[in-house]
Amino acid sequence: MEFSKNLLFFFSALGAFNGLFLSLYFCFLIKNRSRATYFLAALLFVISVRVTKSVFLTFYPGTSSTFVSIGLTACFLIGPFLYLYTKTAINPNKVHRWNWLFHVVPVLIFMLIISIQYPYRSYRYLWWRSPPRIFGTILFTQWTIYTIAAIYQARQVFSKLWSKTKSINTLDFWILNIVTGGFIIWLAYNTTTYTSYIVGALSFSFTFYITLVIWIIKRRKSTLTFLTPVVKYANRKIDTQKVSSIANQLSILFSEQELHRNPNLKLPEVAAQLQIKSHELSQYLNDNLGLSFSSYVNQYRIQTATQLIRTNSLLTLEAIGNECGFKSNSTFYTAFKKQEGMTPSQYKKSLNS
Repeated sequence: MEFSKNLLFFFSALGAFNGLFLSLYFCFLIKNRSRATYFLAALLFVISVRVTKSVFLTFYPGTSSTFVSIGLTACFLIGPFLYLYTKTAINPNKVHRWNWLFHVVPVLIFMLIISIQYPYRSYRYLWWRSPPRIFGTILFTQWTIYTIAAIYQARQVFSKLWSKTKSINTLDFWILNIVTGGFIIWLAYNTTTYTSYIVGALSFSFTFYITLVIWIIKRRKSTLTFLTPVVKYANRKIDTQKVSSIANQLSILFSEQELHRNPNLKLPEVAAQLQIKSHELSQYLNDNLGLSFSSYVNQYRIQTATQLIRTNSLLTLEAIGNECGFKSNSTFYTAFKKQEGMTPSQYKKSLNS
């Protein structure tokens, strides 16, 4: 038992150190920093401080009440910074310049008052898991609300995991991992009696995972600019009337004229037929449909393919793929499975079963 306790202490200490290092890295060293990056740095920092408090309190019982209060304050800030990172990464314009202070300053004021009026050494029972755990209950409620709010903010990102038409980009990847990691740390803190160690070990795993991803990206000679929310067409919005016009014309071109059957179809060619610029068509597809040009075209190709499989028993699957505009059989199978959740041959068998 002593060995496992020491092992958890070791990983907790590593988790705290690794989190502090990463918070400094995201705050000062990464290129193209944004507010989302700073909120991520703050999240890692408060998790690290919270773990450091637990480690010292457990192995050094004489730790001062002031230091413990700092650790508890950090614990109160994990939820807000998780929420602020998620919201800013997804909708950078939704969090105005100083609005984030409304989530942080009340916590600091509350904990300052608590530290003076109810020092931890004299009132530690108010933080216990059993009654009268008034401060523990406040922490649990506040942290839970913010965690749920962060998950809600990321709901559309999570939905892409099951979507057949939308793919996950690098920013989505980070949001998914940060929110999931934050939820797991919350769950560990509120469901185990060994919270000091388990949360520390989890924070080590969490921060080590981020470090590993950074290392892989650096090996590929890429930058971490995807951590900076990019609003591709922030200053060039398409008006509602034009959006409606593009939508109607696209429907005619693909549903009636079946442009998608052309295996060499390119975005500029479609834009020319719509009498708009290529970047406007790309903007419409990205902003209004959340699709790339190839994904949009493949939707129609697969729709046509499923119709041919159901109605034409003479054509082979390869011939159907060619007929729908796919240049190769492998591309046809990959796109079909992504949209329908099964291969063309499996789809055909399902019709006969």
